[in-house]
Amino acid sequence: MNDRVIISDGKEGQTLGEIGLQQFAPYLMNRIMGRYNASLRAELARMGLSTPKMRTLAILSVIDNLVISRLAVYAVVEQSTLSRALDSLESEGLVRRIPDPQDSRATRVSITDEGRLAFEKLWPTMRRSYERMFSGIDAAEHAAFVRTLQKMLVNIRKHDF
Repeated sequence: MNDRVIISDGKEGQTLGEIGLQQFAPYLMNRIMGRYNASLRAELARMGLSTPKMRTLAILSVIDNLVISRLAVYAVVEQSTLSRALDSLESEGLVRRIPDPQDSRATRVSITDEGRLAFEKLWPTMRRSYERMFSGIDAAEHAAFVRTLQKMLVNIRKHDF
């Protein structure tokens, strides 16, 4: 059975020029995320946050008490960048790091009440940007798009989560 996906016009082995940027999903996803992050930049700066810090608070507001390696995957940030962000977030009282009781080599990260409040202040801006991205897209299209993204993530992920 051939599981290869045929792009666009049914031809295999197309060049990027033949596919076209407006049909190349990775290009479109990068443009969308670039615009989304840019829409948050002013609010992040006002709050003294960076994109890695915002992602960290967002993830921990939903899934708290994560080991750093897993947090880095969820936040889509290099572990060294995350470490610097955590240093800053911890010094600001927004997160706390604690040794993992099950693995002495691992550290867990939890959001503090102050961190949760900071994220709650940022969430309306994030929500507005999210809603603007999906303006004019009905619920069925949105659900199908999210399902497609979830399938794509399974296809390319390196971790079982």
